Amino acid sequence: MISVSQALAFGLASLLIIVIPGPSVLFVVGRALAYGRRTALVSVIGNEVGALVVVCAVAFGVGAVVESSVVVFTAIKLCGAAYLVFLGVRALLRRGAHAGLQDEPGDRGGWRAGLDGFLVGVANPKTAVFFAAVLPQFVDRERGGVPFQMFVLGLIFVLIALVCDSTWSLAASGARAWFGRSPRRLQMIGGAGGLAMIGLGLGVAVTGRKD
Repeated sequence: MISVSQALAFGLASLLIIVIPGPSVLFVVGRALAYGRRTALVSVIGNEVGALVVVCAVAFGVGAVVESSVVVFTAIKLCGAAYLVFLGVRALLRRGAHAGLQDEPGDRGGWRAGLDGFLVGVANPKTAVFFAAVLPQFVDRERGGVPFQMFVLGLIFVLIALVCDSTWSLAASGARAWFGRSPRRLQMIGGAGGLAMIGLGLGVAVTGRKD
């Protein structure tokens, strides 16, 4: 079990990193602008579940492989980047279908939005490398149960990210509602969300390792 001081120290470090807009924030904001609040919030949940899977993988040693293997790192990075670009292109193509403020029946709400978020979260190489590099620094090896300590610390990160990303998605959804007073403006903001996801995917693709 981790100590209170461990939890507080790692929680503070996590908050400092999470509050700075990064891939997850840009993803959920793009979803909120393109599809609305419900889809964005479900995407947030899926994204954090994906991050939790990464935490489990790192805790049991997979993260060390990703961190040390250029091939594995590149494969995961390109898969995640390609999926983000795909989501952005789809949002652009469908921006005219989102003139209303509510998600359409059968749109990217429900489990499909959650699956999109999960795939983005689990395929984000930066998350795996961050956990592999940072988590071990907050583990007290004298307490034993290192994998369990890493899992609990990772869970703290995921919970903080859930709150912060949800806040970002709600704020972006509010902006979408304001633009929604004009169908044309809403199409523009939906297109901006699509472009944000495409830009994020391209950014992930060209981001290299700091070896």
